Amino acid sequence: RLHLVTWNVGTASPPPDVTSLLQLNSLGPTMDMYVIGLQEVNSRITNFLSDLAFDDPWSIFFMAVLSPLGYIKLSSVRMQGLLLLVFVKHVHLPFIRDIHTHYTRTGLYGYWGNKGGVTVRMSLYGHTVCFMNCHLPAHMENAEQRLDDFEKILEMQFEGENIPSTLDHDVLFWFGDLNFRIADYGIHFVRESINNKRYNLLWEKDQLNMAKKKEAFLQDFIEGPLQFKPTYKFDLYSDVYDTSEKKRKPAWTDRILWRVKNLCQNASKEGEFSEEQTISVTLNNYISHMSYGISDHKPVTGTFGLELKPLLLDPLVTLNPEGEWSAEHDVLISYSAVPEFPSSAWDWIGLFKVSFRHVNDYVTYAWVEDDEISSTKDSKQVYMSAAEIPDMGGEFLLGYYSNNLQSIVGISQPFQIQPNRTFVDKDLTQEENSWMQKPDNLESRDEF
Repeated sequence: RLHLVTWNVGTASPPPDVTSLLQLNSLGPTMDMYVIGLQEVNSRITNFLSDLAFDDPWSIFFMAVLSPLGYIKLSSVRMQGLLLLVFVKHVHLPFIRDIHTHYTRTGLYGYWGNKGGVTVRMSLYGHTVCFMNCHLPAHMENAEQRLDDFEKILEMQFEGENIPSTLDHDVLFWFGDLNFRIADYGIHFVRESINNKRYNLLWEKDQLNMAKKKEAFLQDFIEGPLQFKPTYKFDLYSDVYDTSEKKRKPAWTDRILWRVKNLCQNASKEGEFSEEQTISVTLNNYISHMSYGISDHKPVTGTFGLELKPLLLDPLVTLNPEGEWSAEHDVLISYSAVPEFPSSAWDWIGLFKVSFRHVNDYVTYAWVEDDEISSTKDSKQVYMSAAEIPDMGGEFLLGYYSNNLQSIVGISQPFQIQPNRTFVDKDLTQEENSWMQKPDNLESRDEF
């Protein structure tokens, strides 16, 4: 289950709550992956320079929301105001490989990053999947420029060997503030159609729908029905369309489309579909979220089911904590790798809290070579010093990070670390002393 968000946030700060945006109260099964594409993230020079040194406020915000629920930030890429974040449940980490990011500037003839695309690609259970967040040129008259810029973004290449081009991925998701407008119709007809919820009257004049009928490179992209109000342009903190002097015409600028490669190939073979369909994409929900008013755009989400025939069944590395772990003594980790695993002296095993936010959010780590204490054909052991383990204990997990693959390739089940008894006794003593020093409090409690 994949939940995809696109939102032009208009340089605003994150809202107080995103429960409905992320469908966190949904009664169905939880999401396996969140993909969040933002446009117009505040990129004033002071903000941007601080964001280069530290995570930007939006990344920190979504990590704070999703990490306690068992999601890790798998990857992110930013180009000025464009930001793309990918979060995934821990259990899937060993089956996600070959993660690469890219960005393409199209603003000011390719020299300025206020417009363009940011992209994350990966191998997911052996299938190639690509996510592309775009911000295309504005204004009614620039429909052709939007198409030209998108073609340029599609032509970009990832760095690295054996990485397919964008359109050669098994599944490609294309989303963002694509800025396509509703042509021909006047503002009064458009607003009247919206007020009467007769959105179908506007679909045929939507510039993206029109382009899909005549542009070959767009025809394989699929989009759900636009059964929600156009998401641009609103007065802030309201569901009222633009009341400024410009009175901009409403439009479905914020869109989510996808393309399945083998569907395209099979459809070209005289309409015959192969029985060996190894991946399929189902759109379960395509909606806007009118309650969010921090920007003149409303966010749009698409909830998808990805049905995959797994081409990867086993993790590259299997690892476990040895025995009962305590903060009072050195501990052991055992692990085994498949024969073809490309190990490196720079690989490490991290100890993470179960609510860790990203791969560098470890509590401590052990080098797989420097800290190795035994090795057999089937398994190896490394040690972790008690001095590095948190005294308070708690629930943790282990992750094996591959330097060659630049990702976590094995993860343990969550387990408990017993606290250091000296630390616990010290805490209890401090608590007793604090009560002994507060006789007035005790008397007042009795009186109450």
